[in-house]
This record gives sequence, C-alpha cells and structure tokens, in this order.
Amino acid sequence: MRLDFTPEQEAFRGEVREWFEAELAGPFAHVRGLEGTSEGIAERFEWEKHLGRSGWNTLAWPKAFGGREIGLIEQVIFHEEYARAGAPGRLSHVGLELVAPTIMAFGNDEQRERFLGPTARVETVWAQLFSEPNAGSDLANVQTRARLEGDVWVMEGQKIWSSFAQYSQWGMALVRTEPGSVGSKGLSMLLIPLDGKGVDIRPIRQMTGGSSFNEVFLDGAETAADNILGAPGDGWRVAMGTLTFERGVSTLGQQMGFRAELDRVIRVAKANGAARDAGIAKRIARSQAELKVMRYTALRMLGGQGLSLAGLTYKLFYTSWHQRLGELAMDVLGPAGEIAEAGTDAYRLQKMYLESRSDSIWAGTSQIQRNIIAERGLGLPRENKPAK
Repeated sequence: MRLDFTPEQEAFRGEVREWFEAELAGPFAHVRGLEGTSEGIAERFEWEKHLGRSGWNTLAWPKAFGGREIGLIEQVIFHEEYARAGAPGRLSHVGLELVAPTIMAFGNDEQRERFLGPTARVETVWAQLFSEPNAGSDLANVQTRARLEGDVWVMEGQKIWSSFAQYSQWGMALVRTEPGSVGSKGLSMLLIPLDGKGVDIRPIRQMTGGSSFNEVFLDGAETAADNILGAPGDGWRVAMGTLTFERGVSTLGQQMGFRAELDRVIRVAKANGAARDAGIAKRIARSQAELKVMRYTALRMLGGQGLSLAGLTYKLFYTSWHQRLGELAMDVLGPAGEIAEAGTDAYRLQKMYLESRSDSIWAGTSQIQRNIIAERGLGLPRENKPAK
C-alpha cells in the first residue's frame, strides 16, 4: 500500500489548493468556515453553483457525461483539499454523488440528457426518499405505494429523514409498485417532482436548532410514467446500486473535517487548562492515534487491499470515534459547554457533540452494521429462532 502521492498527483493538489485559496479568500470568503446544516443556505447554494460552473462538481464523472474522469487518488486529494480549505458542507451532495451516478448506471439516454446537466450545475437539487417510519434499517419493508394510471404514477405514503428535501426540486423514491409484494420484491425507483401536487415536505427540527432532515408525505403525488429508473419491480437492484456510491472517496475529506474538530478541541483544552489533566491528555492522544488509523484504513480500502472487511468496518469505527470526540469536547469545555455563544469554539464543539449523537443511526445503524460485518464479512450464520 502506497501512503504517498506521485509528483503528478501533488501537482493536482496544488491546482486544487490554489483555486480554493483564491476563491475562499476572495468572492466567496463569506462561506468559508460555515458549518452545520442551517448556516448561510442561500450563500452555500451560490458557492456550489460556482463549483459547477468551474467544473469541480463533476471531476469523477465519465467524460461521456461531461466529467473529467479523474482517478481515485485525485478524487481523494480533491476532497481533502476541500475540507482543508474550510469550504462549507455540500447541500447538493445527494444529487451529485448518489442520484447522478444512479442515473448514469440505470437510467436511459433521455433521463441522462434531462437530469445530469442541471444536477451538475446545481440547478436541480435532489432528495433521497428511501427511509420510512417503519423502514429505516429494514429498507426492504418500504410501504409507500405507487400505481400506474395511464401515463402517470400516483403515489401514497410517507418518507422520513430525507436530507435537504425542503431545498430540493426532485426526489429519487423507492416505492412498492406490485400489490401484495413483500420484502425486496415488487419495488421500483421513481424520480418525482417535489414541487407538484400531493407532496407535503415538513422539516424536522433537531436539537441543534437546524432542520437538515424532513418528513415527506405523498398524498396522490404524481410523476410521469417514464420517470422510472430500470424496469418496474427492479427497484431493489437500483437501490443497492445507489448505496454502493454512498461511502466513497469523500471519506478522506470527512477525515479532514474530523481533524479540524480535533484541533479545535486541542485549542480549547490548551486555552482553558484542561490539557493539563492527565485523563484529558490521554484521551486527546488516543483520538490523534485513531484518526491516523482511520486515514490508513481508508487508503487501504481505496487501494483494494482487504476491501471487504475494511469497507464494512469503516462506518462503525468512525461513528464510535466521532461520538467519543464529542464527549471529549464536552468534558474539555466543562460548564462553558452549556452556555456557549454562537460563533465561538465552544458553540461549534457543542453542536458537534449534539450532531454526533446521530452518527450511529444515519446511513445504517451500528447494530445493523455489526450484523452485516458478522454475516457478510465473517461468514457467521444467521440466528435461527425456534418456531413458536
């Protein structure tokens, strides 16, 4: 496994870093350092449209679809430099990194022509409509139904935990289209307009004060018959394809964000004297070491070595690490963590702690992830419960 980069790759890093420094110190200086999911929404969308106009949104896309088709390591470099520069979190992530690759893989030529360009330019923003109140980790239990009436699909049901749906124009929805079907059979993947009749989007207020998640109610909502990815009943295969795009090279950029959070914890610990506490110092050192382990594990995953086990364990590892970091931050802050003022290090660490509580739920709960590791990674048998 190589842990260094070639001269050509470092030259690409220089290109990316120079562009970010120029833009984030100039016309877009006001978006630098924005965190969370409720800060500067309009400004962040303008920034993301600027990225699209400048060709940065489609670096990994195939040239046939207007991308630059850069290599895996160059993608890692881009995400690292994006985080290092203090650029804000991407509100268009779902469209660019989940929906667009799914349309490329499973869509037809007309769908690619219609949706990919506007998605790349962030003119069309997407929401992923998979989870439901009784179908989160058990995604195959989807109950939202769609029936074909003439040339339109008519949908009834509810989706939940739909990130940024309140800002989105379109959704990619996993729905049940075969009456009487159960489990992964009889599902279809529909592309649905979120500004049409019968769609009610209700933001969920989180304990951080923001609302990045939403409930989406479909009450007679409609979409054209040809807004389906793959064939009717093929939705499970399409959904599994989407989920393979969910944990890609952005993990290295994510770690740069973790690095910034750890540095903030260290800065506060030095300033308020908490770093002199032996227990705190030991936990900081452990966090430093484990963050290094995360980086090397991610590089090993991308390098194709031990991919099955390393890939399955990564989400579980960073989830527990990030939650421990949040707890460490609150112990470093002490009483100041209860009354933090907006804009301060204490305030940002407080928000980080609160947001980290959801890490073990979103994108697959830790309990489900352990089952996947046991069954798929280690080959352990499923538990056979005795019949009643």
